[in-house]
Formats: sequence, C-alpha cells, structure tokens
Amino acid sequence: MKKICASLLTSLILALSCYSYGQQVNATEIVRKANELMTGRSSQSIGSMKIIRPSWTRSVGMKMWSLGNDYYMILITAPAQDKGQVFLKRHNEMWNWMPGISRIIRIPPSMMGQNWMGSDFTNNDLVKANSIVDDYTHKLLGNETIEGYDCYKIQLSPKPGAAVVWDKIIAWIAKDKYFMLKAEYYNEDGELVNREIQSDIRHFDDRDLPSKLVMIPVNDKGKQTIMEFQQLKFNMPLKEDFFSQQNMKKLR
Repeated sequence: MKKICASLLTSLILALSCYSYGQQVNATEIVRKANELMTGRSSQSIGSMKIIRPSWTRSVGMKMWSLGNDYYMILITAPAQDKGQVFLKRHNEMWNWMPGISRIIRIPPSMMGQNWMGSDFTNNDLVKANSIVDDYTHKLLGNETIEGYDCYKIQLSPKPGAAVVWDKIIAWIAKDKYFMLKAEYYNEDGELVNREIQSDIRHFDDRDLPSKLVMIPVNDKGKQTIMEFQQLKFNMPLKEDFFSQQNMKKLR
C-alpha cells in the first residue's frame, strides 16, 4: 500500500510539474508579451532606414505612431524627394498620402507583401497588417542561444482563413526580456525568403529593446535593409482620430 501511495504521489508531482512547465512556456503568451513589449498601448518613434544594394545605398528618415495593433502612421522625413509622404493603417486597410500629386492612394491587401519604398521590409512588416498574435498559431520548438541571450524558439503558422503574407515564421525571443532577436520568414512553398536580425539593445522609456533591425533577403546576395531607432516612447496619449486620412495631410 505504501508503494502504491508513493507511486501515486510521484505521478502527481510529475504531472503538476509538467503542467506548471507547460503554463510557463505557453508559446502564444510568449509571442503576445513580445508583441506588447514592442508596441505598448501606444507608441511614438523616430527612426532611419538604410537600403543597401550591390551598386547603391539609399537612406530614409521617418517618424512613426501606433495605437494598439490596429492603428499605425508613418511620416517620411527624408530624403527631400520623399519628404511628407505618409502611410496610414487602420484595422485591415492601408493608405499612402503623396503630397507631390496631392492624392491619397489606397494600398490593397494584395500589395501588403510587396516591398515598402524599395526596401526589404514589406508593407505588412511596417504596419503590422497581420497580427503575429491573432493571425497565427504558435508552437514552442525548443531553446537556443542568440548573441548570449537564452531564447525561446517558436514557430508561427497561419490560422485557417487568415490572409497573411508569410506561410511560416520562426522567431527567437529572449526568455528574460521577451524581445525578439531573430526571425525567419518562409513562403507557401516552404522556402526561406527573409531573415531578420535584431540587435544593439538599448533602454527606451521603461523597457529594453533592440534598436537595430536588419532584414536580409537570403537569395539576393549583397542586399539588406537596416532600420535603426533613435527614439522610442510608449503609452503616449494618442486617440483613434489621430489616425485619420485628414491628419495624414497635416503631419510635419
């Protein structure tokens, strides 16, 4: 009888331990924390983007605002020929204000996977048209060390019916800080298309985050796009009406 009780107790302890471990490493919650860390309730940032090609390099300056996952606004501040352009995302719709021709152009969902301003980031990458939390399922693949950080390795797969750009994403998220350090993006044929590396951890506002993002198209040698943040502020007093087509024309 004592042996039976001891066996049952051992089984119970193991079961509770497994349950506790499963709760601690819930892949969806890890992705949710990483997403919330990067966006906050709202955010305002100043950044620059360098597009590198084998024969030329181009730099773009920008200001960005976000409210949750549904509202994004990007103002181009440089170079001169692009200055004043604005990109707006509200829920699942996106528009581009072009001051040179005084027109607002709608960007259809079919173009969300296209490169943004000639860079290696897609329209979707910039305005998060697809939610990495809501549009994907999440599976913990294991643990790996990236740049000295112990990371969760997580696979993101599209939910049925989700109109997403990427058919699979593999993400490496730091265990202690929950920022993403690396991501790989795969097309519907299972081919690796882009690799994203995040580095140069800095303290922004009330949190630590990578200040440098490098997107590398794996099959295009000599091409990459580097985005760097000079300023990031979170939980700003922004409202939904800030993210309007009328305001696109007023931003400076």
